[in-house]
Amino acid sequence: MNNIIGWWSGGITSAVACNLGIELYGKKNVRIIFIDTMNEDLDTYRFMADCEKWYGIEIEIIKSEKFNSIEDVWIKYKALNNAAGAVCSSTLKRDVREKWQKDNEWKHQIFGFDLKESKRAIGMTLNHPKVKAIYPLMMYGLHKKDCINIVQEAGLKIPKAYEMGYLNNNCLGKHFGCVQGGIGYWQKIKIDNPKAFEKRANLEHKLTKLKGKPVTMLKDQSANGGLVFLKHNPDYPTIKDISMMKGRPPKPLVDCNGFCGTNDFEEKNETENELNWNQLKLF
Repeated sequence: MNNIIGWWSGGITSAVACNLGIELYGKKNVRIIFIDTMNEDLDTYRFMADCEKWYGIEIEIIKSEKFNSIEDVWIKYKALNNAAGAVCSSTLKRDVREKWQKDNEWKHQIFGFDLKESKRAIGMTLNHPKVKAIYPLMMYGLHKKDCINIVQEAGLKIPKAYEMGYLNNNCLGKHFGCVQGGIGYWQKIKIDNPKAFEKRANLEHKLTKLKGKPVTMLKDQSANGGLVFLKHNPDYPTIKDISMMKGRPPKPLVDCNGFCGTNDFEEKNETENELNWNQLKLF
């Protein structure tokens, strides 16, 4: 029985963690699984194929049975983030993972938390003991930079997102960009892919009209800063847009793996403070 589950997210740290899991427990005892949000960059699937050759086993793909796209989720809930995290991650990753683990037999689950995420691992272990999490990167004392070196030394090309200067490989597909990216991240998206930026900005405006009050991903941390639209919304002229914010480097929150909130032992970082969590309770 394949009793060790390795969650492959498309990112560099999960890729190395899964490979270490295979080395530790053997191919016959490990299943590698990818939860597809249907909003992944095409290069993620190239990287997946490369990892399958590296591992010597197939990466299984599972996805939501309730939604056909990530945009369907945002429209249904009229929100992008909430107090529980990103609604897309909660619905397309967490719910899918929880259903899978309920319907299948397993003993432990592998996650790609590196040394900098030790408090996140503590949160996972204490808040989700039934998951029986294993952290191979922490066992070997590895950081993300170490993982990039390991992947390259294995002869694999790293995901395009890292080469473009992003710090994770989340959701750079059709609906370009991660809702948990923060102000610097979305400033970079605006430069790298202005058409995608405009599409996401228009979605904020669409959700705002559907809900009857502002729906944004971002907020201004400064005193009396308030919410921040990606672009100016004429219906809410007093609310800032991202063009009014000081430039900053992109600093995404965490890799999206369906466990938003497991960093609750960490102090909120700059990016997390920039996110507008106060839109809607998911249920």
